[in-house]
Amino acid sequence: MTRIVIAGAGLGGLTLARVLHVHGIEAVICERDTGRDARVQGGTLDLTVEGGQWALEEAGLTEGYRAIARPEGQDMVLYDQAGTLLRQEVAPDEGAAQFGRPEADRPKLRALLLDALPESTVRWGHAVQRAESLPGGGHRVHLAGGETLEGDLLVGADGGRSRVRPLLTPADLEYTGATGVELVIADADRAHPEVSALVGRGSFSAIGTQRTLSAQRCGDGTIHVHLTFRCPADWVRTSGIPFNDPARARAALKELYPGWAPEILALVDAASGPVTVLPLHALPPGLRWPHHPGRTLIGDAAHLMSPYAGQGANLAMQDGAELALAIAGGQDLRAFEESMLARAERSARMSAENLDRFLSPRGAEGVRELFARMAGEPV
Repeated sequence: MTRIVIAGAGLGGLTLARVLHVHGIEAVICERDTGRDARVQGGTLDLTVEGGQWALEEAGLTEGYRAIARPEGQDMVLYDQAGTLLRQEVAPDEGAAQFGRPEADRPKLRALLLDALPESTVRWGHAVQRAESLPGGGHRVHLAGGETLEGDLLVGADGGRSRVRPLLTPADLEYTGATGVELVIADADRAHPEVSALVGRGSFSAIGTQRTLSAQRCGDGTIHVHLTFRCPADWVRTSGIPFNDPARARAALKELYPGWAPEILALVDAASGPVTVLPLHALPPGLRWPHHPGRTLIGDAAHLMSPYAGQGANLAMQDGAELALAIAGGQDLRAFEESMLARAERSARMSAENLDRFLSPRGAEGVRELFARMAGEPV
């Protein structure tokens, strides 16, 4: 019997497996992707010192992380919908402050963790379908294709729609009232120099009335653009926008931003390729469940929240590292869960508050005040 089975090879599951490996404990990760390059792994992430960076230190990967981190990605510009610059922050060029919260591309971060694990750790193309408790303890995991795997400890690190979570709680995802749409600008510096200059080295945000348009530069020369707005849960189906026709979809999306500055909407015009629609869901803030020996959850499987706290990856990696240390130390996992869920609750409530602030009828003013308070400045 395999001692530890992890569902999901995201950043949380990989961090858990790597820190366990550092302590001489092996695990098996069951992952639905058919390989490490089976799909696009998203854009860029900023890892906090106490969150993702601490987890990578426990994983023995600080040097590798700093080699892929982009301190300049901490640059930030904030505009209103009319194109007025409200705030600008520039990352320090040297010293420890460079690594306060630098950006790192998710694909490179995932590769760093994968390369630090034995090849046999991840079982690609093995999607977890369901899991059940065994009479003598442990669990049986049913995988796509009919295979089963048994383990003493089952960890659900398989995201918001976790197949493991029903073993611990009936709680399910709730629609936040907002939907995001992701676009990608390829070869931004060469093909779209004016747009590239507007975004700068890091992140760009423009705030309007109950909608935002943001962008983030990635290390591969692309810029990921996100449009987020209030809409009903069935908007994707009822909007009439032909999302399978990217050019027509982008034109229709611009119509949702009437009166916005042309230089901001140029970010939509510059995009190419697929249009990805991302309705924002979350688990209830403050979610708890009774402790069940032999199974637990980490990351989005335990505490999915909107991206407006900027903590998802940090929480998942911190969860993975802390769980690994608890296992290696022979500790009762009840204490780990209590600590994880208390930490996640604080971030989840912040996320919900920030979503309301960014998509407020007040427009950009509430967001400007938020950044000023975060910097310790008078509002």
